[in-house]
Amino acid sequence: MLMSEDNLQDIFLGRQPILDRDNRIIAYELLFRSGQVSNALVQDDLRASAQVIVQAFSERDIVSVLGGKKGFINVSADLLLSDIIELLPSDKVVIELLETIQINEEIISRCRDLKAMGFSLALDDFVGGAQFEPLFDIVEVVKFDLPLMKPADLKKNVAYLKHWPLQLLAEKVEDIEQADHCKEIGFDLFQGYYYARPIVLNGKRTGASKLALIKLVGLVLNDAETTEIEQAFKHDPSLSFNLLRLVNSVAMGVNHKISSLKHAIIVLGRQQLQRWLQLLLFVDQGGDLHNPLLELAATRGRLLELLAMQVNRDKDYHDRAFMVGIMSLLDTLLGISLGDITKQVNLSSDVEKALLEHSGPLGNLLLLAKKMEQTDFDAAATILDEMRLSRADLTQAQLEAMRWANDIREMAE
Repeated sequence: MLMSEDNLQDIFLGRQPILDRDNRIIAYELLFRSGQVSNALVQDDLRASAQVIVQAFSERDIVSVLGGKKGFINVSADLLLSDIIELLPSDKVVIELLETIQINEEIISRCRDLKAMGFSLALDDFVGGAQFEPLFDIVEVVKFDLPLMKPADLKKNVAYLKHWPLQLLAEKVEDIEQADHCKEIGFDLFQGYYYARPIVLNGKRTGASKLALIKLVGLVLNDAETTEIEQAFKHDPSLSFNLLRLVNSVAMGVNHKISSLKHAIIVLGRQQLQRWLQLLLFVDQGGDLHNPLLELAATRGRLLELLAMQVNRDKDYHDRAFMVGIMSLLDTLLGISLGDITKQVNLSSDVEKALLEHSGPLGNLLLLAKKMEQTDFDAAATILDEMRLSRADLTQAQLEAMRWANDIREMAE
């Protein structure tokens, strides 16, 4: 059940993935903000912050979109010391202590009590300082905001914290090179959309299977005969295996497993076949469904589709919105520009312009999804107003899209 519109109408929800050293999502940071203020809820008064956070969890929607992972929640000193925080599910929450909290005996005692209740704790934006040492035997995670520290200070503080049984989290990781460096100096966890940033290499060749998939998408878009689609699969048996793996990983409303490609095509229909082919682009040759890009692409695609349903009744438009969301990450996945990718698939003009220029209604939907991923809530609010969508429309669509993407990942675990 979704949260009621009255509960959601003034709330923005941000969800940022936290990855381990194997690039697997192990948690999310959850960010809540009122739609009527320009600063984070954690900076608002205690009552507003607590009401939104506790309400979000009590409705169970937030727990469901975590997909078995934990959610990091920022808390101020006032919220930390209040009884309200104890209403949160201790097994689902990591209490993230803001760097503005002054460490004293009252704070230390409260952290020990919360840990005894089963809560996990993290320290946000650590920049050094002996005043935090009393917390290092209590908290489990220490976060570093990379832009706030010089490289030499970063390395020094990482070495310093290795004296305690802590997991170190690098926040605002901008690219793969930065993530690799953080791994080398001892970080355990990573936060940021570095894995979703395109790295376009001149002359890079797309793998044969990925190229075949792009061509298959083109066949489906052009309503090719089923036999022609089957033949295209037969040229690369690994594609058939991966499609069946992906389709069987998500409940399809059938009572038995889909065991053949022909069966999959019949059961799915062209619309579903098209979207599974698009998602399949993000699955590696071993059939691994844990690629964080797969979850992001699935979430984007489903979010755009749901929002498109709010503004247009045309089913074809909904399908094109889903396609824009999925294809918007192919440059990152394949290492070639979106311009080169669109030349290989016959796309409608509004889809192509949305991907390449962020123009038109579909382009606005894509830009809205990106701004929410970046937790740029002010820019998102402007786009919502332009499209005459409410905060409730967006949040309800987000929750459903996150659940859908989680289903794909969880069924494979």
